[in-house]
Amino acid sequence: MGTTRLYTLVLVLQPQRVLLGMKKRGFGAGRWNGFGGKVEEGETIEEGAKRELREESGLTADTLHKVGQITFEFEGNPEHMDVHIFCTEHVQGTPVESEEMRPQWFQLDQIPFSDMWPDDSYWFPLLLQKKKFLGHFRFRGQDTILGHALHEVDRF
Repeated sequence: MGTTRLYTLVLVLQPQRVLLGMKKRGFGAGRWNGFGGKVEEGETIEEGAKRELREESGLTADTLHKVGQITFEFEGNPEHMDVHIFCTEHVQGTPVESEEMRPQWFQLDQIPFSDMWPDDSYWFPLLLQKKKFLGHFRFRGQDTILGHALHEVDRF
């Protein structure tokens, strides 16, 4: 059994649209994703989520709602990613490009799944239906899902 590291992912989800960021460098570069990253020493998961949202998009959120938790395992890598997924509708500020991310709004029927992580097409529909979920995905490389489990939960 490997180690587990805490990560956050924030989706700014409004009635007709969602804000995604094009990852410009590092892990997952060239893909659209929510905003987030590693939780740092001494901050709560939610504080980490708000900080990453601010750093990567320039937006601040008062309230985040936890909607999902997914563990990711990559073949040959002993470190698992424990990703806590949050949603917010109300943000302050205007999305600005950062060194890491280029934010862009997408209509909900035009989400660019082909340029996102392959697991997104599994859980994003649950998110859009305001469902909460728990999941586990096992990857080979960054493109192949070897196995997964995903189910709805009532609460966290």
